[in-house]
Amino acid sequence: MIAEWTRDLDEAGVIRLADLLALKIVRGDVIGLRGEVGAGKTTLARALIAALLDDCAAEVPSPTFSLSQVYETPRLTVTHFDFYRLASAEEAREVGFDEALENGAAIVEWPERAAELLPGSRYEIELAETADQATRRLTVRGLGHAAIGVRRIDELMAFLDGQPRWRGARIAHLQGDASTRSYARLFGAGGTVLLMDAPVQPDGPPIRDGKSYSRIAKLAENMVRPFVAIGTVLRHAGLSAPAVEAFDLDKGMLLVEDLGDRAFAVGLAAGASQPELWRAAVDALITLRRVPLPPSLPLPDGGSYVLPRRDRAAFEIEVELLLDWHWPALKGSPAPQSLRVEFMALWAPVLDRLLALRGGWFLRDYHSPNLIWLPDRTGVARVGILDFQDALNEHFAFDLVSLLQDARVTVPEELETELFAYYCAEVAAREPAFDRAAFATAYADFGAQRNTRLLGLWLRLLKRDGKPHYLQNIPRTWGYLERNLRAPELGPLAAWYDRHFPVDLRSGKLPG
Repeated sequence: MIAEWTRDLDEAGVIRLADLLALKIVRGDVIGLRGEVGAGKTTLARALIAALLDDCAAEVPSPTFSLSQVYETPRLTVTHFDFYRLASAEEAREVGFDEALENGAAIVEWPERAAELLPGSRYEIELAETADQATRRLTVRGLGHAAIGVRRIDELMAFLDGQPRWRGARIAHLQGDASTRSYARLFGAGGTVLLMDAPVQPDGPPIRDGKSYSRIAKLAENMVRPFVAIGTVLRHAGLSAPAVEAFDLDKGMLLVEDLGDRAFAVGLAAGASQPELWRAAVDALITLRRVPLPPSLPLPDGGSYVLPRRDRAAFEIEVELLLDWHWPALKGSPAPQSLRVEFMALWAPVLDRLLALRGGWFLRDYHSPNLIWLPDRTGVARVGILDFQDALNEHFAFDLVSLLQDARVTVPEELETELFAYYCAEVAAREPAFDRAAFATAYADFGAQRNTRLLGLWLRLLKRDGKPHYLQNIPRTWGYLERNLRAPELGPLAAWYDRHFPVDLRSGKLPG
């Protein structure tokens, strides 16, 4: 697989290419820089390293004499090599090329001097002078897996070239979530804006009936279309969803309003009051109850989007994550088929109840990483809302569970109880037909389903995606699940969990 494109770029264009390349580089990548002396290889290498360091003023010396220079960047270790003076590939090994790929990524000037060591999947950039001394002709080539990154950088370059306000903006990587999409902040003369890079793709390979997990679980595979449609409705309701400045709905690229970095977890770390933040978020959900859910949501390109609703297969594939990933990680072997049958039989009446619930707005990821505190705004607008593209047409209790049993930040049981009662009282005052007991049952049912899914997800993120830091959430998730399983209707499930996952298996520590 090969992808290739060529552009004539001035210095600002070279820096933009470096910024975008920095968004795509991962451990094991090689970026080979080819060209004659004076073509600009070192200039591009310095811009790329500065982008990875998130420091445009960083000192990046040439490795011409040292042959290599190592940089510890926020995302990965990167080693800058200059192979010009090498006489053989063996000398490249002697200066640590193989170790550099094991530990991070490598930027290589004069890669042809050690061509036999280069991996089959790599980036190659060839630079040449042009008649205009202010520009260089760059041919960017991706081999193997890197072809995906090269094609995407080409699309992003074209998208950003069409935004005059941000043409000279610096691009800085932002830490993303557990998904495959990525984010960056653009710093321009007029302020900042966020680039959302969300190529259309499934979450993982086909796993059942030729469908990916994301398709079965009703996750958005083209996330920008629902993001734009749903965000418009939220803003019209007085809620703080990011405004969209520019978009390419088919290619999955957006420029959106930058709501800042004051996520709820950051606010807590800085001393903010958890009851104040969470109550404001509950108020936003109460407001959302009053927003009509139309049959379809309009899009600016003339299309429309319909909020999906999960079917039984979607709920089942989520709870089965516990058996698919959590069970083998703790038990050392796959879950027996007989146990799987028993487990799903216990879940059957719970799923019957969930499937029978009345629909409404369910933003799906309404929890601390996606909630931004905006104290300069008033009322419910103080809660900035992100990451709602996977919203569904499902019961209102589901978002309340996501908030009051936050997967990333512990919500004390006393605060959960207080805010649950507050929500019910406020809704009952506006909706005389509100049935608190039925709502509490839906809350417990979905809480059990959600936390069961998360227990499997944390292990999938470790085993499939190489993301171990999510393991720290396991004890918290078990704690929430235990709260849900106290509901009388969930007694048989509670007994199953106690039998197969006793307390000593709920710490998050894996065997070995």
